[in-house]
Amino acid sequence: QVQLQESGGGLVQVGDSLRLSCTISGRSSNNYAMAWFRQAPGREREHVASISRSGYNSAAADSVRFLISRDNSKNTLHLQMNSLKSEDTAVYYCAARDDFPGNHVYSRVSDYRYWGQGTQVTVSS
Repeated sequence: QVQLQESGGGLVQVGDSLRLSCTISGRSSNNYAMAWFRQAPGREREHVASISRSGYNSAAADSVRFLISRDNSKNTLHLQMNSLKSEDTAVYYCAARDDFPGNHVYSRVSDYRYWGQGTQVTVSS
């Protein structure tokens, strides 16, 4: 059973940058396609960015401001968020799904089996 733990959230100002991290435990991260999702109050959970097992393939809803990366040697996933806006305020979740031996990118909530508890990001103007 894999466990995911997010960190790095907090209160920032509009225009600031923030880097989120997700630590994977229980099994090597290179078995999993992974992603970041977010959920604002009263809204559905939405895709932010996703990355394949190897890290070679990735996709982001806003590839200009958000960059997803992973370090399988450290079993970690990251999300670099730049030029933050107030509408980026949400709880950010790390997600994983078994994808061995594939190397695909998935962007739907229903694609993922494992979820972290979330980390709050608040962007203040």
